[in-house]
Amino acid sequence: IQKLCDRVASSTLLDDRRDAVRALKSLSKKYRLEVGIQAMEHLIHVLQTDRSDSEIIGYALDTLYNVISNDLEEEEQEENLPKQVDDLGSQFTEIFIKQQENVTLLLTLVEEFDFHVRWPGVKLLTSLLKQQGPQVQQIILVSPMGVSRLMDLLADSREVIRNDGVLLLQQLTKSNAAIQKIVAFENAFERLLDIITEEGNSDGGIVVEDCLLLLQNLLKNNNSNQNFFKEGSYIQRMKPWFEVGDDNCGWSAQKVTNLHLMLQLVRVLVSPTNPPGATSSCQKAMFHCGLLQQLCTILMATGVPADILTETINTVSEVIRGCQMNQDYFASVNAPSNPPRPAIVVLLMSMVNERQPFVLRCAVLYCFQCFLYKNQKGQGEIVSTLLPSTIDATGNSVSAGQLLCGGLFSTDSLSNWCAAVALAHALQENATLKEQLLRVQLATSIGNPPVSLLQQCTNILSQGSKVQTRVGLLMLLCTWLSNCSIAVTHFLHNPANIPFLTGQIAENLGEEEQLVQGLCALLLGISIYYNDNSLENYRKEKLKQLIEKRIGRENFIEKLGFISKHELYSRAAQKPQPSFSSPDHMMFDHEFTKLVKELEGVISKAIYKSSEEDKKEEEVKKTLEQHDNIVTHYKKVIREQDQELEELKQRINTLTSQNEQLQVTVTQQVSQIQQHKDQYNLLKVQLGKDTQHHNSHSDTFQMNGIQMEEVSKLKEELEEWKNKHELLQGQLREKDSVIEKLKSSQLEMGTTEQSSQTSKSGGLEHNNELQKELEMLRSQIQVQSTEISKLQMENQKLQVMNTTADPVLGDSSATAANNSELEGRLEREIKELKSEVKALSEEKESLKQHLDSSSSTVAILQDEKSKLQQEVAESKKEQDDLLVLLADQDQKLSALKIKLKDLGVPVEDEDDTESGDQGDEDEDGDEEEQD
Repeated sequence: IQKLCDRVASSTLLDDRRDAVRALKSLSKKYRLEVGIQAMEHLIHVLQTDRSDSEIIGYALDTLYNVISNDLEEEEQEENLPKQVDDLGSQFTEIFIKQQENVTLLLTLVEEFDFHVRWPGVKLLTSLLKQQGPQVQQIILVSPMGVSRLMDLLADSREVIRNDGVLLLQQLTKSNAAIQKIVAFENAFERLLDIITEEGNSDGGIVVEDCLLLLQNLLKNNNSNQNFFKEGSYIQRMKPWFEVGDDNCGWSAQKVTNLHLMLQLVRVLVSPTNPPGATSSCQKAMFHCGLLQQLCTILMATGVPADILTETINTVSEVIRGCQMNQDYFASVNAPSNPPRPAIVVLLMSMVNERQPFVLRCAVLYCFQCFLYKNQKGQGEIVSTLLPSTIDATGNSVSAGQLLCGGLFSTDSLSNWCAAVALAHALQENATLKEQLLRVQLATSIGNPPVSLLQQCTNILSQGSKVQTRVGLLMLLCTWLSNCSIAVTHFLHNPANIPFLTGQIAENLGEEEQLVQGLCALLLGISIYYNDNSLENYRKEKLKQLIEKRIGRENFIEKLGFISKHELYSRAAQKPQPSFSSPDHMMFDHEFTKLVKELEGVISKAIYKSSEEDKKEEEVKKTLEQHDNIVTHYKKVIREQDQELEELKQRINTLTSQNEQLQVTVTQQVSQIQQHKDQYNLLKVQLGKDTQHHNSHSDTFQMNGIQMEEVSKLKEELEEWKNKHELLQGQLREKDSVIEKLKSSQLEMGTTEQSSQTSKSGGLEHNNELQKELEMLRSQIQVQSTEISKLQMENQKLQVMNTTADPVLGDSSATAANNSELEGRLEREIKELKSEVKALSEEKESLKQHLDSSSSTVAILQDEKSKLQQEVAESKKEQDDLLVLLADQDQKLSALKIKLKDLGVPVEDEDDTESGDQGDEDEDGDEEEQD
């Protein structure tokens, strides 16, 4: 090895150096340590200096790979040999990357297209990342275009390099969000999905598995990449992965692995640990593209392997969790049986069947929990199947409620626990259903009267069944009674319940029973905290005295603390999915751990409160309720006033738009009048020129022709003036109707309170604007009347011109006859014009009368305005009085809060939320007023 290293270092001929490196390569597998120590420096020098010869570069890269990689040694290592050289690759990697230029040089070599250089370069870089991942990632990240160069490997036409490129990117993207983002934005999703499609989706080989692992690296816990994946419409491309046929027998191990990874990839996008907004948008996208429907098809298919079915159930669970649209769809899915049964019922049958695998039952429970999560509609449907009015009397079909009851009271403790937790989720944060469930009656045996579900649960508890069964039932009872005083009263109504609980808590039992003792203490605490004192024998004070005598307060608090100190409690609190290593560890539910955190503190405080403090607290609560009623009343009044204000604003908007339209029409008329004036002046000039040429016959005929044209033009103009007057009359009528509407709206506005003052003043200002517009219209009509008088004068001038033209035309008999005809026509037309002008003047007079009547209406409106202002002042005074009352009320409230704080009552959160709600309402009101 030493001689070969000398040859590599000192030989001038390239062939000698190449042969020496080839010999080192052959020795590097067997004598890894020696070659690594003596030859690494020389091999790196070869990479730097002999770039032109791809063969020697390939040998050098292979030798370095053999030295650094642990893969070959793991294959050859025998069991009896000590693992002394396990970290050899890590040490050689550290030496190699000490000089960052070596990694940059390696990135440059990976860019070479030559197979003998690129492939060993990819393998060497992958091995470096395996040994010293974070350090190599940092070097690649800071090198220019480092990640982008490696992304080109996915586009290589040679499958070997492409597949090893996928493995390289797997190592590169591990636990590094910055590199994950760069790889994603270098179009990795598109390329990887293309490779998966080319390889045959789930039927593909190990290449599909590698691509899916890389996709998981890019998406898991990376919100930016998840959003990019969704926005790029890549979720739609996942649907073909889950298209399975009717015959699902004989799946290969690789297909099972691929489908498992595909389902996990879907779960990464909708994981409950993701931000709620991102999860929700992915859930909706999966529904709209048909991915959820495809998953439900696999769920109901036959012949699917058990582990794939379990993972599919878990995936469907998270796709529907908290998404109302997806939950509704899942509720409508039916299994392909005869008769068809809902998928929920079929799954629950598996959950309460003790012959089913444990992991499958856990998955079904998780699916049921996700279906009910934030789904009051679904909760109501499940509980309704238990109520007497909806149970199927024929017994032909099994309902979800019947299955849960069957599981609750079966001999299998795991079924008891699962059914109890499932039923507790149906009651989660739903006080109405907690009350309805009290109506459920069970027929225990023939001849005996039916007992309530609540009673049956307590009966089983007292019979001393398995710990798992009792824990499940106690969790159900705690969830049922919390925040439901009626359920607490029903529970206390049975005289055997409280003695049983105190007896359980007071005994000194082994470690296994400590958990049951803690839950009994929690149930007793709930019975005190949510007790409305409706039963005389079980009032809060009497129950506290019972605890003091039988158990002792300190002992009670200690037993209550057993729950949160338990190891299984901590595990269940970590994530929503129930994951247990064995059925014996199945004790706590995730949602129940939240309830314990919420109630543990308040129950401890409630136990130590005296009766006087309880009374004061009740008084304060009553006062707060009264205050809440006052506040809600005023909120209602404000909402009504806001609605009225919005209606008035809309009316004002319509009136302003009408006003704008009228202004537009007026401006158009003014421009038309100006055009007609210009045309008239032009005609006048033409007529003056024509009168100078009356000496000749031809000129006479021309003049007569022009006069005829002028007369016809005058007739057209008069027609236009008539049309315009009719338009003005129509506008006046519209104005009158607007005034009437304004009067009626102002009368309505007189009944509103302070919030409508702005709308009243706006309406009165709008009145003034309307009055101004009426004045403008009046002035315009006066201008038009002057125009009409001018036209009359012009007509008279034309008549005079006709009379002066007669002597000149008397030379010949033919022209005289023509003139007499023309004169007759002119006289008739002039008479018609005069009559039309007279009609126009009469219309003008009627328009003046209309204007006078509108001005009188405006005067009436002004009087009404003054009355409205007086009413506004009175309403303002009334509101000031109300504000004073509210201020006094707030002072009383703050005093009561201070008393409560002194007494140790936790009322701050409720008060904050109330004030926050009130503030929100005020802000909403302010925004609406600004609008």
